[in-house]
Amino acid sequence: MNYPTLLFDVDDTLLNFQASEHQAIQKLFNQINRPLTSKAYQNYHQMNEGLWRRLERGEISRETLLNTRFQIFFSQYGLDVDGVAYEKQYRQFLSAGHDPIPNAVQLLNDLSHHHQLYIVTNGIAATQKRRLRESGMAKYITKMFVSETVGHPKPEPQFFDYVAESIDHFDKQQSLVVGDSLTSDILGAANYGLDSVWFNPAHQQNSTSTKPTYEIAELMELENIV
Repeated sequence: MNYPTLLFDVDDTLLNFQASEHQAIQKLFNQINRPLTSKAYQNYHQMNEGLWRRLERGEISRETLLNTRFQIFFSQYGLDVDGVAYEKQYRQFLSAGHDPIPNAVQLLNDLSHHHQLYIVTNGIAATQKRRLRESGMAKYITKMFVSETVGHPKPEPQFFDYVAESIDHFDKQQSLVVGDSLTSDILGAANYGLDSVWFNPAHQQNSTSTKPTYEIAELMELENIV
């Protein structure tokens, strides 16, 4: 085996976050009796992505992101909402979404026989645990590392320090990060001296200076690497 230790991202790597996010936002709009147009959803998605990128760069705190994003978003529609309350409601809706990326369960089942599988995610601990459990993936995972409990988000090296210190006999040369985010998963791996796999099913162009060790468009391609 080239990489007996595999560190998987969750959202849009193992689970379809886009589908879960859309369902959760739809339910929020249902509660305020407003239609969720494609433009409104795209506005939210872009705003949210921007906030998470700011978190990764250390520009805002997790608490600021979570407690203000819906207040900021709905203010565009003339609504003054309780950001904390809306975040709590959204979190409940989101945690119910656990559509797998194609072949994700089969891949984890195959790899679990000869590899140690770990989760490395910037998501919320309770949400990610429920989604992985209800998707049937949790049983293949040795341990989850969530930035909320680690105290640092990917791509910060402190996040990976915590991971390395928590895994017995951790070896950088035999560990591989698998994720969809160039600014989080791949950059974090590169900065820490870990090889990485960029999961890029949409064949997006890499316009960053961060280069993954490998790139795949389908999850099952990972079996040929590890």
